Amino acid sequence: MQKNIHPKYVEAQVTCGCGNKFKTRATKPELKVDICNVCHPFYTGKLKYVDTAGRIEKFKSKFSNVSYKTKKTASK
Repeated sequence: MQKNIHPKYVEAQVTCGCGNKFKTRATKPELKVDICNVCHPFYTGKLKYVDTAGRIEKFKSKFSNVSYKTKKTASK
């Protein structure tokens, strides 16, 4: 490895959106994540929507009035 080109590898405090905190090692001293092993649906078995930008509500409002009909194909 070349000297003096790699970032410092320090102990980091990770904070999840659910309030869980744990320590690990990283190149930054503090990390903030939206989801962790305590609140992830794979580990908890519960369905959870993580929507920080309001995309689900935007999609529902955009397509709430639309009704989809099956397209009839012309038979020969």
